[in-house]
Amino acid sequence: MARRRLYSRLGRTAFGLGAIAAVTAMTLITPAQTSRTLLERIRARGELRVVTLNLPTCYYIGPQGPTGLDYDLAREFAHDLGVRLKIFTVPNEADLRKALASGQADIAAAQITADAAWRMVGEPSVAYAHIAQLVVYRAGEADPTGLPGLHEATLMIRNGSPQEQILAKLKLDAPFLHWQGSSGSASPLQQVASGRVGYALVDARAYSYERYLYPDVKVAFALPEKRPVQWIVHRDAFQLLHRVNGFFDALRRSGQLERLLRQQSGSVGPIQLKEPRVFELDFEQRLPLYESWFRAAAARYHLDWRLLAAMAFQESRWNPQAISAAGAEGLMMLTSDTAQEMGVVDRANAKASIFAGARYLAQVLKMVPSHIPEPDRTWFALASYNVGFGHVEDARVLAQRLGKNPDSWRQVSEVLPLLTEPRWYLHTEYGYAEGWQPVIYVARVREFLRLLEWQSGAFIQTTDHNRRRRAVAGS
Repeated sequence: MARRRLYSRLGRTAFGLGAIAAVTAMTLITPAQTSRTLLERIRARGELRVVTLNLPTCYYIGPQGPTGLDYDLAREFAHDLGVRLKIFTVPNEADLRKALASGQADIAAAQITADAAWRMVGEPSVAYAHIAQLVVYRAGEADPTGLPGLHEATLMIRNGSPQEQILAKLKLDAPFLHWQGSSGSASPLQQVASGRVGYALVDARAYSYERYLYPDVKVAFALPEKRPVQWIVHRDAFQLLHRVNGFFDALRRSGQLERLLRQQSGSVGPIQLKEPRVFELDFEQRLPLYESWFRAAAARYHLDWRLLAAMAFQESRWNPQAISAAGAEGLMMLTSDTAQEMGVVDRANAKASIFAGARYLAQVLKMVPSHIPEPDRTWFALASYNVGFGHVEDARVLAQRLGKNPDSWRQVSEVLPLLTEPRWYLHTEYGYAEGWQPVIYVARVREFLRLLEWQSGAFIQTTDHNRRRRAVAGS
């Protein structure tokens, strides 16, 4: 998927204490302003201030810029108010509460389930989603088919997580339940995958993002109740709370909330080639429709036309009407931001999509350090096309830190999936990334490129033979 490239300034200001410092430098509220409601003050300053967590389920810097469910919702709400959005991250829920209580933030938005600690500092909105709670286990271990199956087991959960409240409530009817909080930065899924614990309780949304990393971790069952998630509005800001609740209600009635939830589900994966015949049929029937444009675009931007064609097959199976769950469209699956940057008005226009994708790939290729030899330089460019140049650079820096060669695609591809783990991505410039996606993407494009290199010659020879045969028959 073609994504708008990231800029280092964004990465430096988006995360951590630097962002908090920027917020603390805000203009002080004067005595005359204290009589205004918070909603009035937000409108007067023209800015909505939202604090969140750097998590795939909440907010992170994606390949086309900031993304995540809470970011998308906050951006829509700021637009609804007619103000700009100022969003910043903190390390944990305790700091979320501090930012809200101190007035640094107007709203805390981070998949929160309100409890007594939250109600001390703010007012919870209506629930905008309900998240299933999954009991997971390692494949090969005993499969607990329900709560009774956990009679002699201990569940791993995150320290201070909403799962503590959920289990405490369940324990009233199931006193045999036992659990422990995770220590360190390893996630409960990671600890199950490593064999350190047998079972864990996790949010379904978190599982949808992490399951690609831990394929041996399976879902046993879901708990009877789902976890409601809410925003927390600054204390006593009842007008703002009323506006937030009305906003969620309107999103729900219009169907946009459901679309955003589906778009940020973490379930979008690459096209899978189920049988070689699929490629062969498309090679014979679809590729000839677009081959001349692949060749022309490749010539203009000094690329291999078969590489562009392989990318397009991975993106859309050479279907100009294709649309992804994340909103990318067209033959080269351009996002709206990339299309706008490349001057494309109609993403379903196959020629425009091909030339825009080629131009974008050429731009990314120029950003990859020139000292990296081919073909690795091209593989780094493909990964950047898919996940964003900033995240690929983060992986190269991390690879060097781990004693690997940052100029080797093979070694960096081993590191990219680490960008899903807090212990690694919290110390990078661009933060969280779905690091397994570019690894899969590059592998698939390379596979299709090899097929094209092998089949294109045979196809051309067959086509020339058929032309000659038709010419002889017509003479």
